[in-house]
Amino acid sequence: MYVSRRYLLVLGTFCLSVLLYVDRVGISAAQESVGRDLGLSDRQMGWVLSSFALGYALCQTPAGWLADRFGPRIILTMVVVFWSAFTGLTAVASGLAMLLVVRFLFGGGEAGAFPGMARAAYSWIPMQERGIVQGINFSGSRVGAALALPALAAVIGACGWRMAFAMLMVVGFGWAAFWYWWFRDDPTELATIDPAELAYILSHRQTGKHGADLAAARLPLRHLLRSADVWLLCLQYFCSNFTFFFCLTWLLPHLKNSYALGAVEAGLYSSVPLFCGALGNWFSGWLVDRLYGQGRWVLSRRTPAVAGFALTAIGLLGCVHAETALLYMVWFSIAVFGADMTLPPSWVFCIDIGKHRAGVVSGTMNMAGNLGAFLTALAFPYLAQWTGSSVPFFYVAAGLCGVAIAAWMAADPRRSLEVAV
Repeated sequence: MYVSRRYLLVLGTFCLSVLLYVDRVGISAAQESVGRDLGLSDRQMGWVLSSFALGYALCQTPAGWLADRFGPRIILTMVVVFWSAFTGLTAVASGLAMLLVVRFLFGGGEAGAFPGMARAAYSWIPMQERGIVQGINFSGSRVGAALALPALAAVIGACGWRMAFAMLMVVGFGWAAFWYWWFRDDPTELATIDPAELAYILSHRQTGKHGADLAAARLPLRHLLRSADVWLLCLQYFCSNFTFFFCLTWLLPHLKNSYALGAVEAGLYSSVPLFCGALGNWFSGWLVDRLYGQGRWVLSRRTPAVAGFALTAIGLLGCVHAETALLYMVWFSIAVFGADMTLPPSWVFCIDIGKHRAGVVSGTMNMAGNLGAFLTALAFPYLAQWTGSSVPFFYVAAGLCGVAIAAWMAADPRRSLEVAV
């Protein structure tokens, strides 16, 4: 029985997204054990969490450029091997300085994942399927994080945090080997693809340069930086990540300390918003494709994002008044559902305007977003120390949602960045 090769592609990138976030939230699940064993305070752990986000952010645009230049086959293989190695090296960290360096380089390795996936989607995925594919890919990250928080808490309790990171390294090496063996940068290069499926992909993917024609177009850095749409994308993604990264850093310890929960119980509560984020990705991806199929190109990107940021603000403000862990989980789940509704339109927008340079455009957007993540990991503990309360953090995050809505109202996916030579 023939299985669609682009479906296998999506399965592979979904699994990569799961792995990406399992590895990423490992440090959050191990935070208490690592801090105790290495003698680190909450503020020092905040810098450890931020060091990942900074490395991840700074390497986004270069990683996207590499994916465009050398193709997602070799680049995704290399970045998974690289970050998996540093996942394993986390297990041998002996102090704050080493942990900061290892987590920074780990973040730099992970930077190539989503830009590489976006570049693969441009070549393989028809326009009318882009929304749901991006939704599926990002839902994998939420499922991975949701499963990892309670599961890694249990593994760390049984085997220790050092062994847990070593195990994650081996899994990453296995995915990289499979990807390099199976994937090809363009469907025309895959010998096992059915001719009918190949014809469908080629006739429905976005018009642009492919294969030998890539040299016929370029995207100068000055052109990228002068684009209003790129700046608007970066701004709104900064706002989105400021909320979501809280899930991967301080949510579990915040629930544990605020509501007197055990480690596994707090992990289970922390996983619920992430599953809701997966649902937000699927719903938004479906809505993007549904509106695009009705001929509403601009609204298909704008509507899910604006609705998502509105829900995020409502959920964040609800968290301020939650008196129990259950109520907090409900409100924060609404916030994460909304925040993740913004992801499919954001990444589809990057492919729309970047075309064969989708890697560098999406990498630039993700760089800005992860500067937001970098600030989140520091803002939460420092605001709590300065004000004596966690409440100001949630008001700041809700206010950023209003800024993001304004950015989306001005963005237009029809303005291509492609420059012919």
